[in-house]
Amino acid sequence: MVIHLLILYINSRKKNSNTIVEKKRESFTLEKMTITSKSPLVVAFGEMLIDFVPDSAGVSLAESTGFLKAPGGAPANVACAITKLGGNSAFIGKVGDDEFGHMLVDILKKNGVNSEGVCFDAHARTALAFVTLKKNGEREFMFYRNPSADMLLTESELNMGLIKQAKIFHYGSISLISEPCRSAHMAAMKAAKEAGILLSYDPNVRLPLWPSAQAAIDGIKSIWNHADFIKVSDDEVGFLTQGDAEKEDVVLSLWHDNLKLLVVTDGEKGCRYFTKGFKGRVEGFSVQTVDTTGAGDAFVGALLVSIAQDPSIFQDEGKLKEALKYANACGAICTTQKGAIPALPTNSDALDLVNKSKAK
Repeated sequence: MVIHLLILYINSRKKNSNTIVEKKRESFTLEKMTITSKSPLVVAFGEMLIDFVPDSAGVSLAESTGFLKAPGGAPANVACAITKLGGNSAFIGKVGDDEFGHMLVDILKKNGVNSEGVCFDAHARTALAFVTLKKNGEREFMFYRNPSADMLLTESELNMGLIKQAKIFHYGSISLISEPCRSAHMAAMKAAKEAGILLSYDPNVRLPLWPSAQAAIDGIKSIWNHADFIKVSDDEVGFLTQGDAEKEDVVLSLWHDNLKLLVVTDGEKGCRYFTKGFKGRVEGFSVQTVDTTGAGDAFVGALLVSIAQDPSIFQDEGKLKEALKYANACGAICTTQKGAIPALPTNSDALDLVNKSKAK
């Protein structure tokens, strides 16, 4: 009898102990969710791939004797840029069920990006890209996608629940090139728009991936009027308009009535901004450039962090200029190392550069 009571007592203690542990775990989970929910979610949609960058600067792909492996893909870069700066992001896309695909998802997780929207394809490989900056300053790309897994994402594979949690839905144009990914892109964009989510578009022109230059212009512009915010480089303005990107009327030919903000990045010279109420320029930063890959994505990620936290930035020129200065700093810092994601700055990195420029 005594032994029986002792066993009951021990089991009771174990049960109570387990209950306490479970409550602690629940409390931790809820606390973690609360912390996460304080930062508005930005969902990035599109491609994630492996960039191979020459181990020597200023050489063509043919001249390079070795390459460094770096995770890349513009929308994924943006997602990582956001979390690196302390924001909250998720990535939706597809990779191969191969070593590279699993490596990329691990990198998303290590960078704090929600990867619940990533699918694996057992029959297609993860995309590869060889990227270099030649001595004349021209970037050279060579892609291996025939087809790659990211091109095969279907509408039925979209994590719509994740999209509808977002404050901002960000995307590029590479996902528009072929089916079924194009239909998935359109469905995701439509769902976000209907849910009242801000749409962010960085076309990221990659001509070698399109059937022709005209197909690229038509494809990129096919969704142009849906975006609330568009970021383009000066080179992309020239390509899309076939005009002089320095001329304001040429840039404004890309404006549409639904747009809240159009930003043109001008490399180390900084950027220009256009809204319904004001326009201007924000100076850039001079740094020792090693590799420009991912600089635009670092810029976009930084600006999206600011917009997600305070959408009034579209109506407040002072706030916008501060945010663009910060974004310029992030883009500049990203050029000081090889690769995109490994070179993305932290919040303290960006603030240090901004503060140093103010002290001069």
